[in-house]
Amino acid sequence: MAGAAPDDILSWTNQDPRESSLFNSWGVLYRFQTVVSANGTSTTTLWRTIRANKEDRVAKLEWASNGGLGRVVLGKNTFPMSDLVRPDPHTYGARIFNGLDGLQYRWRPSNSGSDIVLQDPNGHVIAFFRPTRQTRYQIGDVYGELHFLRTAGNGTVMHPPMMDMVTVTSMLYRFCSLFNL
Repeated sequence: MAGAAPDDILSWTNQDPRESSLFNSWGVLYRFQTVVSANGTSTTTLWRTIRANKEDRVAKLEWASNGGLGRVVLGKNTFPMSDLVRPDPHTYGARIFNGLDGLQYRWRPSNSGSDIVLQDPNGHVIAFFRPTRQTRYQIGDVYGELHFLRTAGNGTVMHPPMMDMVTVTSMLYRFCSLFNL
């Protein structure tokens, strides 16, 4: 699989994607932070770094009381998490979702290797997640890389609404794979 430019590759810390950071040579770009309330429910917040010491909340994921998929607030949109990781009946191991642009996207295992690729509605790979050997960094141990292919498809994958959606859906795909959901 063709690679992304170095700054378009985010190293992903932690095996549990709900409590992890995504960073490149510029520093941490995204951070998933999970909090468990007194009643036992979990909420994961996705933060995006906008400048030094300043983050914006991108998404809030409210997990079901049994620890399964609940609902997600992404920007001004609220919907079931399951809408972002619907099993694709046509491709084994694939998950589909409708992007904020109304078009359908698909995370699926690569035909070669261990990558999980994100395809746009035309079947072009616009991003992929690559598991890696555990590597220690100051920010934390890295278990994978999220690659954004800046010029693939219609070229919007690096713009915040789409980039945020890719980050959320890749985390949910990893979560579903981790817990066989």
